[in-house]
Amino acid sequence: MTRLEKLKRLEVRLLDMMERCEPQSLAGLARQYRETIREIEEIESIDESDEISDIINGFAGTDSEDSSELSEE
Repeated sequence: MTRLEKLKRLEVRLLDMMERCEPQSLAGLARQYRETIREIEEIESIDESDEISDIINGFAGTDSEDSSELSEE
């Protein structure tokens, strides 16, 4: 199980706990929930930027290969 999967499971558990907890426990659980959400978003944005980087690098690789072929002719 990846870290992202674990965080998403924790998110679900925290939501459930917040619905059933005593009022004095809500603030701590809410803080932990916000931190969990923030970390999930960070991981997901890194994953997305890696995909975008792969696409950009793929285009850059194509351009450099095309230009090297032209210079050889």
